[in-house]
Amino acid sequence: MIHTLRDWLSILVTPDRLIALLTTVFSGWWGYVLLAGIVFAETGLLAGFFLPGDSLLFTVGVVAGAGQLNIVLINVVLIAAAVIGDAVGFHLGRAAGPAIFNRPDSRLFHRDHVRRTEEFYAKHGPKTIVLARFVPIIRTFAPFVAGVAKMDYSRFVTYNIAGGIGWVTLLTGLGYFIGGHPFVRAHFEKVVLGIVFISLIPVISELLKSRKK
Repeated sequence: MIHTLRDWLSILVTPDRLIALLTTVFSGWWGYVLLAGIVFAETGLLAGFFLPGDSLLFTVGVVAGAGQLNIVLINVVLIAAAVIGDAVGFHLGRAAGPAIFNRPDSRLFHRDHVRRTEEFYAKHGPKTIVLARFVPIIRTFAPFVAGVAKMDYSRFVTYNIAGGIGWVTLLTGLGYFIGGHPFVRAHFEKVVLGIVFISLIPVISELLKSRKK
């Protein structure tokens, strides 16, 4: 089971394997639906925290640069999936927050993830919805915690849309413009890790500012 999951995730973050998947099993619109579903699951379903959001978006950009996806269309689709996913997470937190907080840990749900996100939200407030987009696990639970905290929905929508646009376009854009470079293809995993680290810089900067205050 775990081996199968790892193999499936490796397909999503390896350009050549993702291209093969999108040109065979999930060709045409099915490919866009698959990718949108993954982004939605990571941001909208609490069990989706293990999905490779940052590296997937970068890989999607590489695949688009290779001519297998329309970069404008895939960005529109994935931004919509990210925004809708956060909206679902928000309403889930508002409607069922206490019950989910009190449920026991399982393989796909850990209360520590929610508590960690709650602390992050308490420090940074509504900005968390934007900052969390670039932090694995936190981005899955941030909209849920915002819903539990009864954040004003009109404010949430503004931050949600801004975060979704920034997250998707930045990472797919990087993949699109530099993914075809021989160095990047030869050291793809290291480059992806570097991209993820760079995407964390705004969050690290915000944390440092908070500590100074």
